[in-house]
Amino acid sequence: MKLTIQLKLLPTVEQADALRRTLETANAACDYISQVAWEAKTFRQFPIHRLTYHAVRETFGLSAQLAVRCVAKVADAYKLDKQTQRTFAPLGAVAFDERILSYKRASVSIWTLDGRQTIPFVCGQRQQALLAFRRGESDLAFVRGHWYLFATAEIETPDPIDVDDVLGIDLGVTNIAVDSDGAIHSGTAIKNVRYRHRRLRNKLQRLGTLGSRRRLRILAGQEARFAKHVNHVIAKGIVAKAKRTKRAIAVEDLTHIRTRDQGSTVAARYTPLLELRTAPSVSRLQGARVGCAGASGRPSEYLWHLPVVRALCESDRKTQSSFVCTSCGFAGLADVIAAENIRVLGRARVSAPRYSEAAGLSSQSKAAGC
Repeated sequence: MKLTIQLKLLPTVEQADALRRTLETANAACDYISQVAWEAKTFRQFPIHRLTYHAVRETFGLSAQLAVRCVAKVADAYKLDKQTQRTFAPLGAVAFDERILSYKRASVSIWTLDGRQTIPFVCGQRQQALLAFRRGESDLAFVRGHWYLFATAEIETPDPIDVDDVLGIDLGVTNIAVDSDGAIHSGTAIKNVRYRHRRLRNKLQRLGTLGSRRRLRILAGQEARFAKHVNHVIAKGIVAKAKRTKRAIAVEDLTHIRTRDQGSTVAARYTPLLELRTAPSVSRLQGARVGCAGASGRPSEYLWHLPVVRALCESDRKTQSSFVCTSCGFAGLADVIAAENIRVLGRARVSAPRYSEAAGLSSQSKAAGC
């Protein structure tokens, strides 16, 4: 599996200036390459290379390999579609490969317009250990006034373990995640941070002073980083619990929920989940869970995305937290019941259903009705 290593560079003032000019020149070269490719209607890497390589070397003064990486960046940008000419931000990230970037224990040697520069970096112990598994290119990026390198590490995926059961996970707004065992991961902390930041942003925006704008720049991204951290902690806890109890993880498939189930009660409940400003991002929580599952020996085939459970209706769901079945009178916490329904659906993938010889129906499907 692939992991991203984030390294923070600590350049001197002169080195930072060299990095900035190198990044600006490389992106200017990308704009030139994109214009030539657009006019020639040629969007594959090798034809673009033949059209622009020598001109880029002579005009922008880039090294041979950095010119090649700029051509590759433009070709990758046109892979999405070829309907619009691509342009590039002056300080957009640029990929460096081993010919123009080499790693040492606590520093990197990187090519710039001022020649090779040896720049120290800092990272955590885990990132330092992952550098031994680094493969391929590293992206040089300028983020909020700081220089970073984003490298890719390829580590061996642990062998999958045998599972005996399924742990159902219900995703929500009030409760970020609820499992079929009844464990509830509340979203109160994220809500409180979101409301506090909203009030503070409104207050600072009304002031409009230089100090308030400086404070707004400092606050930018804090809420998203906090939500990402909370989601990651929840994901790691869920995966650890599933691994300890030898269970697979089943979650609802909420992809395109707003278009697939317009007007339904379930869609109305889950629509806010797709709004980052309204609630924690489901994609972040699911992405964190996938990453944690892979690193823990539970690869993606054990993280199942099941159809949205349709067992809820207006008459059954009295409040956000309570569920009372109008048919049989069964009652309980709505999110826990939803997680149990997901677990029941997921069990069908652990063991194949047993079919009745008389009716040709599975015994599981017979017991599924309320």
